[in-house]
Amino acid sequence: MSKKSKTPSFIAELPLQVSQEEQKMLLKRFEVGRFFYNACLGEALKRLNRLRQSREFQKAKQEKDKKEKTSCFRALKKRFEFEEYALHSYATRLSHSYLGEHLDSNTSQKLATRAFNAVEKILFGKAQKVRFKGKTQLSSLEGKSNDSGIRFKENSLIWGHLKLAAKIPKNDEVVEYALKKPIKYVRLVKRILNGKIYFYAQLVLKGIPFVKKKHKSRKKGSVGLDLGPSTIATVSKHSAQLKTFCKEIDFKDKQTRQLKRKLERERRANNPHNYKENGMIEKGKKEWVNSKRYLKTKQQIAEIERKLASQRKTLHGEEVNKILKTGNRFCFEKLSYKAWQKIWGKSILRRAPGFFIKRLQRKAESAGFEVCEFSTRSTKLSQRCQCGILKKKPLSLREHRCPCGVYAQRDLYSAYLAQFVDQDYSFHADQAIVAWSSADSLLRTVWEKTYQTASVSLLRNSFGNPNFQRQSRSSAESKNPQSEAKNAVASIPQVDGESLRQLWLFP
Repeated sequence: MSKKSKTPSFIAELPLQVSQEEQKMLLKRFEVGRFFYNACLGEALKRLNRLRQSREFQKAKQEKDKKEKTSCFRALKKRFEFEEYALHSYATRLSHSYLGEHLDSNTSQKLATRAFNAVEKILFGKAQKVRFKGKTQLSSLEGKSNDSGIRFKENSLIWGHLKLAAKIPKNDEVVEYALKKPIKYVRLVKRILNGKIYFYAQLVLKGIPFVKKKHKSRKKGSVGLDLGPSTIATVSKHSAQLKTFCKEIDFKDKQTRQLKRKLERERRANNPHNYKENGMIEKGKKEWVNSKRYLKTKQQIAEIERKLASQRKTLHGEEVNKILKTGNRFCFEKLSYKAWQKIWGKSILRRAPGFFIKRLQRKAESAGFEVCEFSTRSTKLSQRCQCGILKKKPLSLREHRCPCGVYAQRDLYSAYLAQFVDQDYSFHADQAIVAWSSADSLLRTVWEKTYQTASVSLLRNSFGNPNFQRQSRSSAESKNPQSEAKNAVASIPQVDGESLRQLWLFP
C-alpha cells in the first residue's frame, strides 16, 4: 500500500460556545475516549512483549545484513499483529461494547493510532515506557477527515447530534484567510483555564499559514544564531543582538514555592497513615485522601504554570518574527536539548530553547526560506577562529581572543561564523575574513550595550566584559611607552600559522 503524499498544513484554533448540558456530554465522551485509549495502549504493549520475547526476534537482532534484518522485523510485526491497521481492527471490535456508543469509528481509530505510535517508540528505542491516561488527563480528540465523525461545517463543530457554534472574531484577516482553506480534519481540544473548562476547535488546514505584512522579510542574506540555556545571539549583515532569552517572563518563584509548601502540608494533614514517624513516606500501595483545599492549591499551581507557558509561547513567537525579518537564510548548530536538561534543567524548563528552534525552523520553511542546521563535530564554531586556529574554551570564558587580532564576545562570534557555513557543513573562512572589517565594530557595539544594560552581576558574567581588553592594553601601554608607536604601525601581529597556534593561550 503506497503512502499518501504529505502536503503543507497549518492549524487555526477557534473557541466554541458550549452550554452546561453539552459540556457534560463532551466530558463523558472525553472520559470514554480515555478508556478507549488505555485499552488500545494495553493491547499494543501485550503484542509488543510477545514480539520481543520470541526467538525469531532475537535472531533478527543479530542479523548483519540491513535489508534482511528489516524484512525479518516487518514479517515478525505482521505475524504478531503489531501494526497500526491491526490495532485498528482491535479498536473496531472494542467499539461493539458500550464504549462504541459514545465514539464514532474515525475517532476510535485515531485513538488506536496514538496508542500504537506511543508503544512503537519503545521498539525503536526512543522511549523506555508509556503512560496510561489518568482521570481527566485526555485533552484532545480528533477525526480522520472532515466528511464524518468530528467535522467543521457552517462555522460550527458537528459531532453526532451535537452542534457547537464557533466564536469567530470580526475583521480578523488571519481567521478569514484560514476559513477559506480546505479542512483536512478537525481536533476537539479541552483546556482548563483558572478552574473553568473551555473547548476549542482546531482546524487542520491544507496550505501555508497566513503571514502578516509587518512580519514579511524585507532583507536577504544569511543569519547566524547561537542559542544557549539562557542567552540568544543573532548576527546578520545588517544587525546583531545579544540578550537574555525570554527575559520578560515573571517566573513567580516565591509564590510557587509557598504554594508547594502549602500543598505538602495539606497532603500530610489529610494522609497521616501514609507517613512514618520520621516523616518518610510508607512503602507499598497507598490510598490518598485529597481535600477541597488541597485540590484548590493544586489548581493554583497549575494555573501559574499554564500562564508561564502561554507567556513563553508568546515571547517565542515575537522573537521568531523579529529574526525572520533580518534575512532569508538561517544557520544554527544542531544540538541535543535533552542533554542540556541534565546540566541546566531549571533554565531549560523555563525557556524551552528546543521548542523555540523547532518553531523558527517551521515558520522559516513555510515562508520559503532556507534553513541550515549543521553538526557541531565538523564546524566547532565555539573553538574556531577565522584565521584557522582551533582551541577549546572553558564555559567560564565568555570572550574570544586570538593573536591574529580578533576579539569578540563568544556567543556573538559563534553566531557570526555560523553565517559562513553551507549545507555541506563546510566553513568558508575566506568569506568570514572579508566580512570581519565591517562586523567587528557592530559586534563590539552590541556587546557593550548589552553589558551596560545588564543590571545583575550574574548576567554580566554570562555576557563577558567588553572593556577587559581595553583596560589590560592601557595598563600595559602606561608601563611601556614604546607600545604606542608599535600599535600605530600594525594592530595585527605578522606571524605565520604555526607560531599563532603556539601563541594562542587563554588566561
